[in-house]
Amino acid sequence: MSKAKLNTEEREILKDFEKGDFKSRLSPKRIEELKSAAEETFKKDRRINIRISSRDLEGLQRRALEEGVPYQTLVSSILHKYVSGSLQDIAANKSRKKDAPGRASS
Repeated sequence: MSKAKLNTEEREILKDFEKGDFKSRLSPKRIEELKSAAEETFKKDRRINIRISSRDLEGLQRRALEEGVPYQTLVSSILHKYVSGSLQDIAANKSRKKDAPGRASS
């Protein structure tokens, strides 16, 4: 596994953390808020069933194996990132730009 490349500030933070000198500035109330948000984000309280091609399922399973996670977890993560806006559909974005006012459509 390759090491992440850290800048000077990140290396100092890591060094302080490893020495035990890193102290959080978060209040206990804020820590509880963040814990609660994290729990809500990863709570799996609904089930869905979908049909996908064997080829796509095998691809997902292969990628999950590379990441070291179950494929259902990978699918859930991809869906969460898409819904929250941190994963974007490049093809859809290109289509929107093409159809934007002032631009010619093909």
